[in-house]
Order: sequence, then C-alpha cells, then structure tokens
Amino acid sequence: MKTNHSEIKTKWSIDQSQSEISFKVKHLPIVLIEGKFKTFDANIYTYAQDFRTAEVDLWIDASSMETSDEKKDTLLKNHDFLDVKTHKQITFISTTIGLANVYGNHELWGKLTLGGITQKAKLNVKFGGMSNDPWGNERAVFSIIATIKGSDWGLIWRKNKESGRLIEIDEIDISCEVELIKECHKCIAM
Repeated sequence: MKTNHSEIKTKWSIDQSQSEISFKVKHLPIVLIEGKFKTFDANIYTYAQDFRTAEVDLWIDASSMETSDEKKDTLLKNHDFLDVKTHKQITFISTTIGLANVYGNHELWGKLTLGGITQKAKLNVKFGGMSNDPWGNERAVFSIIATIKGSDWGLIWRKNKESGRLIEIDEIDISCEVELIKECHKCIAM
C-alpha cells in the first residue's frame, strides 16, 4: 500500500501477559504434542491505526518452548528438531497482507525462519477489535492461526528404531492470541 510522506506511523507492542503463542504437532497417527512459547516480542508498525498496513517483525525465543513434559521438551529442543543452541530465535517478518474475506479475516504472508531455514508462510489473522484499558491505553486484539509442514523447515525425526524409517513432522498447527498496546506515533518519510 502506497502512502504519502505526511502519514503517521504507529508503533504497537505485544502485551505478553495477555498474549500466547502455542502449537500442536502430530508426529504419528495417534500422537499429539502440544506446547507454547513463553518468551516472544515484536516490532509492529501501522499507518495511523490501519492494521491492513501492518509491518510485523516477530521473534520467539526457541528455548522458551514448553510442552509440560521435560522429555518432550529436551527432544524438541535438541539438534534433531529446533536445535535451540544453534538457532536461538524463530522469526516471522511480514511481506504482504491480503484483502479481507467475507468474515473480515486477512491472510498475512511473510518469511518464517525456523531452525535456521527460511520459507514463505501464511498466517490467517482475525481482528478482534480495539478498546481503551482503564489507564487510557489503546489496545487491539487478534487471533492468528496457521498450519505449516514441518519437513519444509527440516523438522524430521531421526530413524524410528523399530521401522528404520525417518519420521516427518507433517503438520504443525500454530495458534496465537495477541493483545497489542499502542506505543507511540512518529512521522516518517516513505
């Protein structure tokens, strides 16, 4: 979207106490791993308060992943999967926002880097509304879902001891509930 030089750019921050990034992984026909990331942040800018113009630069601390099972956490953080010692962050940088569908939801396209591999990814974004909190801060709420193919990011289990086959993590369902707080305005030249 083209803008003129006099438009105001608004910065938004994530209220981490009111936000969550979670995932579900099905790695065998009957086994489901669920978890979430505890530490994440983003630089989010819009023109005025038009989220159709949003620029999103999100990062997640890969080592903050928790499944409520220490053995699964260790397995998913090791060199076979996320390799959190080498690849400390998961990032998403937006590139395009699609037009709203009949339900008012948007497709947000961008580059997702996971385990050191960057691929194009699509997030489905639902705007939940805006309001002021009791202290006068403007807030905006979003629900975000996506499904990615784990093998596109090299997430492949090593050989299964019984069958000798590689096991791919076919689908990873990502779900985010995000509450943003308006931080500031500043004029920019485009």
